[in-house]
Amino acid sequence: MDAKTQPDRSRDVSQPLDKLGPDETLKANSDYLRGTIKQSLADEITSAVTANDAKLMKFFGIYQQDDRDIRDERRRQKLEAAFSFMARVRLPGGVCTPGQWLKLDDLARNYAGDTLRLTTRQTFQFHRVMKHDLRTLMQGLRDVLLDTRAACGDDTRGVMSTVNPDLSKLHAEVYALAKRASDHAVHRTGAYKEIWYEAEREETDGPEEPFYGRTYMPRKFKIGFAIPPSNDIDVYGQDLGFIAIAHRGKLKGFNVAIGGGLGRTDQSPKTYPRLASLIGYIDADKLFPTIDAVMSVQRDYGDRLDRLHARFKYTIDEKGLDWIKAETERRLGFALKPEQPFTFTSNGDPLGWVKGEDGREHCVLYIQNGRVINTPDYPLMDGLRAIAQVHKGMFRVTPNQNLIIADIDSKDRPEIEALMKEYGLDQFETRSGLRLNSMACVALPTCGLAMAESERYLPDLVTRIEAILNTYGLKDDPITIRMTGCPNGCARPYIAEIGLTGRAPGKYNLYLGGGFHGERLNKMYLENVGEPAILEALDKTLGHYARDRKPGEHFGDFAIRAGYVPEVKEGRFFND
Repeated sequence: MDAKTQPDRSRDVSQPLDKLGPDETLKANSDYLRGTIKQSLADEITSAVTANDAKLMKFFGIYQQDDRDIRDERRRQKLEAAFSFMARVRLPGGVCTPGQWLKLDDLARNYAGDTLRLTTRQTFQFHRVMKHDLRTLMQGLRDVLLDTRAACGDDTRGVMSTVNPDLSKLHAEVYALAKRASDHAVHRTGAYKEIWYEAEREETDGPEEPFYGRTYMPRKFKIGFAIPPSNDIDVYGQDLGFIAIAHRGKLKGFNVAIGGGLGRTDQSPKTYPRLASLIGYIDADKLFPTIDAVMSVQRDYGDRLDRLHARFKYTIDEKGLDWIKAETERRLGFALKPEQPFTFTSNGDPLGWVKGEDGREHCVLYIQNGRVINTPDYPLMDGLRAIAQVHKGMFRVTPNQNLIIADIDSKDRPEIEALMKEYGLDQFETRSGLRLNSMACVALPTCGLAMAESERYLPDLVTRIEAILNTYGLKDDPITIRMTGCPNGCARPYIAEIGLTGRAPGKYNLYLGGGFHGERLNKMYLENVGEPAILEALDKTLGHYARDRKPGEHFGDFAIRAGYVPEVKEGRFFND
């Protein structure tokens, strides 16, 4: 961040280490995230890195994982776990060029098990990367001007931006600001180049991290830009959300929402999802000072002893929203203006072909759970590579794990369409409204937090639910369903009309009543149940919905009106 505009730092890195929790102490002593990562990578005896280095590597977009499908068998054979790494790309707004796509495809085929994954935060993940291939992967990304800085860790994660295939000058302007925000808020440590590009350490004139200091943020911090009427980024799930306000297609400024966060932890009632609260409006030229001010409040007052209590949402609820707003305004040097009116009407992706205001065309492809992979009957990865080889526009990853082939000149559309038909990518109308509005996290076998299946299971569960939908004539109705393998909420299940979070193998909590536009939390309907109970409950509620819904009423709204779950009115606290 620009040192000339730094907010007050009332909680500097000189804070005594005995006032910090273990992870904070690790960061403070890590020499700006260097730790002993170089030594860990050079250790050929193990396929893992040390526990502390694994934590530090998250700041570089990398998670250490192991194959849990074979964990017990390897343990019985007295073998080390089958360690590998997940690497996440920093891709603000989800935009990449065809050349970058081809490089991502090449790296995935060579080092990541012949698959790419589109995430719920508009970027790419590589899975099952071996330790000895990590540098090659990172340097390959550098070749096409991509990196993984701050894609994980206690810092500003990937910045999101509304993706609308009906592209306009407004969308282009907001995307450009989202990209600048990502570059503005990313950490500055030279450790990234030294570790992954094998560069020499360079001396710095001032502090190596002028904004973050030695302890960075207390926990992850997520920023997103939404452009009404689309809430595809789920702006109320962001730590800091900017809702674009325009007049006659020209950007005026942003409503500011703070304190969203959808994770919770089982057996810890002090953790809960929270929707962001609107605190006012800023003119567009005040965007970057506002980012600095809000982030610095959380940096200075977030809990650095208890990580379960360290997200911005808890700082707000502990200090009070009015106090947080006043402190933000003090650091800004001006008061926020009253919020401006806006309306959200959707948060999904309209599939198929649309034309932008400039006459260029865009095609939105459904990618189930974001998994780009070849299967015997669906060569998706090969098809997208073939398109990237001829495409002259851009690719855009949506927050719903789908992909837009964007910016197509009308004369080039026939060639793109022919390739889509050749590889079977042109099936826009054959999937149910539920499936098209479904999302799942990766979960088993690689995520260490997963308690149950998610990505590997949700497609089959949706198929069984589709039989219910067909019975009641609901096949084409858009209903949001999201599943995660644990309560952490990576696929944003707590704002889905139907949410499922894993509790144990084959067991899930079932939530109903979320807002279709992401404006309301859902509530738990059944706890720790298996598939038969889930299907029985959905048969009952969906059947009732088909019989008694009002015109235009969404399933989540009906679930509340019919009394299946109470409404979460404030969107703040989540008590089962």
